Amino acid sequence: MNKAISVESMAVLDAVARHASFTKAAAELHKVPSAVSYTVAQLERALGIEVFDRSHRRVRLTPIGAELLADGRRLLSMAHDIERRLGQRKTDWEANLRLSIDTVFGLQAVFPLVAEWDALGSGTRLSLAEDALGGTWDALLSERADIVVAGLGAGGVPPGGGIAIHELGRLAFEFAVAPSHPLASLAGADAPIGEDRLRSHRAICVADSARGRPPLSAGLLPGQETLTVSTMRDKLAAQVAGLGIGFLPQFLAQPEFQQGRLVPLRVALPRPTASFCLAHRTAGLGSAGRWLVNRLLSTPTLFGMLTRPESRALDAPGADHKVLNLRSRS
Repeated sequence: MNKAISVESMAVLDAVARHASFTKAAAELHKVPSAVSYTVAQLERALGIEVFDRSHRRVRLTPIGAELLADGRRLLSMAHDIERRLGQRKTDWEANLRLSIDTVFGLQAVFPLVAEWDALGSGTRLSLAEDALGGTWDALLSERADIVVAGLGAGGVPPGGGIAIHELGRLAFEFAVAPSHPLASLAGADAPIGEDRLRSHRAICVADSARGRPPLSAGLLPGQETLTVSTMRDKLAAQVAGLGIGFLPQFLAQPEFQQGRLVPLRVALPRPTASFCLAHRTAGLGSAGRWLVNRLLSTPTLFGMLTRPESRALDAPGADHKVLNLRSRS
């Protein structure tokens, strides 16, 4: 790497280019003009290029000088970003925090907390990801996520301990088809629809996003044709479009029933309610993680679609509750 290219030399280059003057750049940088001229001359000598055209009263960037400045400004921007984030970092606040949310809820569920997060000024970078079925637990185990909102059904809490579990509540499901679907004619029928009748129609399913665990499925019948999508919102859209059948979270299906875009059906084997939880490792969670866990647990509107148990929160900065004993599943 050429040592002539540095944050300092790029700052000098940027100032001279903006002012078209070595003297004015020196005044801005609190340097003498000769020091600015020397830095530019060193840069030109080291790179073997002419950065500025000095044949005019006001100095001008050469074409290659303009190219160098564009790259230099990116370097300056990165340096300023690092300084800002490190300046905001507080003791025990993580550099990065990753949250994985089950696709049943979608990332939109936690958007209301982002403004509060920004107001903390912690310097911690927050990443949000959407996973499906076993994908949330896989993200926690593989350390792709620090905190997860996940299901407690089959293939749920991994064995081995070391994971704190906060129960969020239970979610009901409805079986739904589009009004144009052949099964829609059975809406309101006295007898529930049996498996043999359902099996002959394509089901819409969400792909398990797990990378290191056996894939899971939910609500499918053996031998049933499927159309696989990536998220629960895609599944909802596919069923509204009449592309297939299946169970949907009640809170997503009800508005579609009211608008006439979907029709509820009574089936012989309804899907049981599903339990969801917030989980994280018992060790390694810093102040940012503890704050987020507390806010997720103490803001009922985030997961208002769930039948919720009594919430419990971590002792965190700005916490509304102070409960330290977390339950751990092993």
